[in-house]
Amino acid sequence: MVSCLIQKKNKTVEMNLFDFGTKIKISSENLTEKLETVVPEQQNTLSEIEALDFKLSQHFHNKFIVQRSLTRQLVSFQANKTMASYRWYKYKEAFSAPLVEYLLCRYGIVSGKVLDPFAGSGTTLFAASAVGMDVDGIELLPIGQQIIAARSCLEREFTADDFTAVKSWLETCPWKQSQMRSPLPKLRITDGAYSEETSDAIERYMGTLQKENERVQLILRFALLCVLESISYTRKDGQYLRWDYRSGRRKGGKPFHKGEILNFDMAISAKIEEILHDMKLSGGHLEEHTQGNIHLFQGSCLDVMPGLPCDSYDAIITSPPYCNRYDYTRTYALELALLGVSEKDLLDLRQQMLSCTVENRAKDLLAINPKWANAIEAADQQELLQAILQYLEDLKAQGKLNNTGIPRMVRGYFYEMACIIAECSRVMKQNAYMFMVNDNVRYAGASVSVDMILSSIAENLGLHVENILVLPNGKGNSSQQMGEHGRDPLRKCVYIWRKE
Repeated sequence: MVSCLIQKKNKTVEMNLFDFGTKIKISSENLTEKLETVVPEQQNTLSEIEALDFKLSQHFHNKFIVQRSLTRQLVSFQANKTMASYRWYKYKEAFSAPLVEYLLCRYGIVSGKVLDPFAGSGTTLFAASAVGMDVDGIELLPIGQQIIAARSCLEREFTADDFTAVKSWLETCPWKQSQMRSPLPKLRITDGAYSEETSDAIERYMGTLQKENERVQLILRFALLCVLESISYTRKDGQYLRWDYRSGRRKGGKPFHKGEILNFDMAISAKIEEILHDMKLSGGHLEEHTQGNIHLFQGSCLDVMPGLPCDSYDAIITSPPYCNRYDYTRTYALELALLGVSEKDLLDLRQQMLSCTVENRAKDLLAINPKWANAIEAADQQELLQAILQYLEDLKAQGKLNNTGIPRMVRGYFYEMACIIAECSRVMKQNAYMFMVNDNVRYAGASVSVDMILSSIAENLGLHVENILVLPNGKGNSSQQMGEHGRDPLRKCVYIWRKE
């Protein structure tokens, strides 16, 4: 184990950090034989993909390090679940604050400015700010924007009077007797998500909070967003919302039982109490501590990043959506509906997102930014990527894919990521680091080594691959993939790139 010192307001905090890990050699059984047997007529087969994958693994053979203490808890939301402030909203796609602290400390980044192009719930923003660094974030989804706005308000703008107002809601539950109501917004995919009693309570709660000032309204609305799933008939489940059988919405198939559905009054009171507890007020004011500035750009990083100045960031810490078909506009539909997102807005958000769902249409990247020609060329020249894309197109033509949108999604994902990597390289200072958490995936039996493909593209866009830190336990593929192609764990990694 190693230790690292971080300065926090006139005191030094010693952190115990992870092992440096063990270098590994990525290989597969019998791939040498496959290399020898690949011939032109076997192009676009799994054997060729495996051979190209092996070839690329040889290129990066001294970059892979199994980081024994780099657990799934640290590279997911799990490590945030017990942390004050971070635990308020369970944003399951987030990584943890301890991971951000480790990366900054391990690589000696103690001052300057940090960027997160996929800010999500703001873990990078708040963790980096807490050690005194200025941070910019970019976030498209309104739920992420709302989480960041609420926490920033609590940490930087909330007054003693605001605190007293929120505390009175916990003590008196004014919505219970209120005649004020605000209609509960719905989307087609959220209709029927609550019981009549819960819907009525939400409408009275939303109506009553309008008498408060904007800061208190923001926090009370945020508390409601935090409990929506727990009081609904739904549960977030990767690509979609699962519906409990008690909703009456699901017809046929095996009935799903999500377990206890919380009472609204109890759920919202518990959440408000948790928020007040974590605020750590002292004499009616938030506990003062050195913080860097936080600025959030609202929108897609494909639209925002071209407007950022060159050579301006000392580090980038991020985790993009994975190439796994997860549709955040569906999994966060309850929250988006409450925030007033319309049916048209939902479709627009889905198309603006990084291509990671089968419903994403192809984006005209050169129309967005003509300067991305070099990024597109880097993706065009990536052999493994092109072999995978051709394989998927061939299967589509043969009618052998379970969804014909998969080739378009995979293509869009890597080409858009190439453009984002190019922008990251442009805005980073010389010798600045970029850290990215991502998962490998598999489609139709083909393992897609996202880590090596993106690292190869990054090398052609001005970034040096320092290391690819590998979690010691790989991720299993989907049940459908396991049934057809067997269980073959997929790497989950943290990429460490540096601008040369």
